Amino acid sequence: QVQLVESGGGLVQAGESLRLSCAASGRIRSMKFMGWHRQAPGKQRELVARITSGGAINYADSVKGRFTISRDNAKNLVYLQMNSLKPEDTAVYYCNAQYYGDGNDYWGQGTQVTVSS
Repeated sequence: QVQLVESGGGLVQAGESLRLSCAASGRIRSMKFMGWHRQAPGKQRELVARITSGGAINYADSVKGRFTISRDNAKNLVYLQMNSLKPEDTAVYYCNAQYYGDGNDYWGQGTQVTVSS
């Protein structure tokens, strides 16, 4: 089993920045991908950004140019740098990961990001 723990959420004003971190621990095999999803009240969970083992990255159109995903393989960490935050970015942000040789889809407990106008 793998545990994912997010940190870095909080309350900011529009235009400000936050950096989220996700730390993986447990029986970690070779990472297939790690990424971030978010869920706003009354809305479906959506993919924000994902990075694969090969370094391929994809972003939701709504965050392109503002958010950057990165990873530290040695420390089993993935980050989400969020700049120019908007009120519509307000959501619970979840870390998500899959590993080769492990059929599970792992999720963190979520961290709240609130952006005030």
